[in-house]
Amino acid sequence: MASATLLKSSFLPNKAEWGATRQVAAPKPVTVSMVVRASAYADELVQTAGLVPLAGSNDESWCQGLDGLASREAAYYQAGARFAKWRTVVSIPNGPSELAVKEAAWGLARYAAISQENGLVPIVEPEILLDGEHGIERTFEVAQKVWAETFYYMAENNVMFEGILLKPSMVTPGAECTDRATPEQVADYTLKLLHRRIPPAVPGIMFLSGGQSEVEATQNLNAMNQGPNPWHVSFSYARALQNTCLKTWGGRPENVKAAQDALLLRAKANSLAQLGKYTSDGEAAEASEGMFVKNYVY
Repeated sequence: MASATLLKSSFLPNKAEWGATRQVAAPKPVTVSMVVRASAYADELVQTAGLVPLAGSNDESWCQGLDGLASREAAYYQAGARFAKWRTVVSIPNGPSELAVKEAAWGLARYAAISQENGLVPIVEPEILLDGEHGIERTFEVAQKVWAETFYYMAENNVMFEGILLKPSMVTPGAECTDRATPEQVADYTLKLLHRRIPPAVPGIMFLSGGQSEVEATQNLNAMNQGPNPWHVSFSYARALQNTCLKTWGGRPENVKAAQDALLLRAKANSLAQLGKYTSDGEAAEASEGMFVKNYVY
């Protein structure tokens, strides 16, 4: 396949090269300004493509941006990019309709195929929104369908599964559900979904936080890593990584050090959680505050 050839020849290092890279490339410290710039860059990208109303659906959305994607990604590759990300969402209170599920799955599949053809590793992000009063069983039911459709269409589009990363939402109750789930329950449902729907060829799963509190997202990730998994189960959080940091900073120079410490604490907590070694000792009360925003759009 052309995509497989590109992925193997363009940028994936062998073990010797990887070792050399690790020796010479000293990691740069993460700063508050980096987090702000990343957020601003993401906002800029959303202006050019993103979620728009899906005609004929139950007031649902679809993610536009496939037109011209190949040429844009070719340019990004030449500029040094090696990964791409495409997020699309499914709303449980609004159905979800068959149309919305198929549109989400097909869009993710086409994006993944186009990305691989241009030498980029596609980060595939099917998000089941937290909005709603539904229980965890309903989330599990919908997620099974969305993930099944997504991998079916990726196979139809000749996507190489070992050349993608999956960034899904965890299986949790709706944010307005009164029957809350423990980290163990979230882990049980989410891992069951992974085993039923994700091919072992997929090398890694990076969960999004989707409006969970910082501590909740970390606890759930930690619970999923209490035993061996066929995949590397990690995180790719936004709000659940930087919320306390940004609040602590507040745009004031005198708070920079405290904000950096807050960011480092959160990063370390999630690093331990992907190893199943996290404990909640020393967590600030603010980190336990929920961040769900109804009908959140970005």
